[in-house]
Amino acid sequence: MGFEQLAELRDRLRAEKVQVKPESTRPPKRKPSPQTKPQERDPAVEAIWLLQKQFPLAFPVSPAPKVPLKEGILKDAEQHLELLGVTSEQLKLGIATWCRGSRYWASMTENAPRLDLSGQAVGIVTAAQALHAKHQATRQRGQARRNQTKPKALIGDKAVETVVEEVVD
Repeated sequence: MGFEQLAELRDRLRAEKVQVKPESTRPPKRKPSPQTKPQERDPAVEAIWLLQKQFPLAFPVSPAPKVPLKEGILKDAEQHLELLGVTSEQLKLGIATWCRGSRYWASMTENAPRLDLSGQAVGIVTAAQALHAKHQATRQRGQARRNQTKPKALIGDKAVETVVEEVVD
């Protein structure tokens, strides 16, 4: 095939392509890949995100330090369920998760102000509460260390023993 014949074939194919193009003006739809599945979010994390968005002074975004929350903050937050768009159980789980972390325990120092949803001080952390927070943080660190040092084989065997004991009882 000569150069002229190739040029003629090229022109003819371009002309055919132009004729076909108006029929399919929309690009073909992409099929979602099997790997791309919608991720299920943890309801507690979703509730925390909504709390941070709605009440940024009481639920600061990391790296800002957490602040001690008012005792009974759950009851105050339940008044805003419709605004937040979460269920009561999801809200309870979110606040419980928020108050369980090491950043929160570190914020619980004696005489630190406790904040309500709007960020206003409504109380202080007592010495007993600060001591309890310190014990919780220590316990949490110790638990994390124990979980890291246990060999996986022992963890699996212990789970089997627990199941066997439950069945026997």
